[in-house]
Amino acid sequence: MRAALILLALLAACGPVSREAAERSCFRQAQLAAKPRGEIAMGATSDGPVARMEIEVSSDYLAGRDPAQLYESCVYRQSGQLPSQPLYSRPDWRN
Repeated sequence: MRAALILLALLAACGPVSREAAERSCFRQAQLAAKPRGEIAMGATSDGPVARMEIEVSSDYLAGRDPAQLYESCVYRQSGQLPSQPLYSRPDWRN
């Protein structure tokens, strides 16, 4: 009986998430499909100059996939629902 309850709890955790949660998590994937992201930091310490560079490139960007299509399919896959609005009409979308 206890094993069945544990199995049921694990299966429930694998279920769909809310559409809002899926939209939040899929937005980042769409951003990375649109263009690489990165940052450069430079400064100085008592030991001398320091620099750091970080770049993030997704395989979706390299393959030329459409960010809007990726966003829609990701939201649907995670929530079982289509996004509340298309990616390109979101006010926070900047490409």
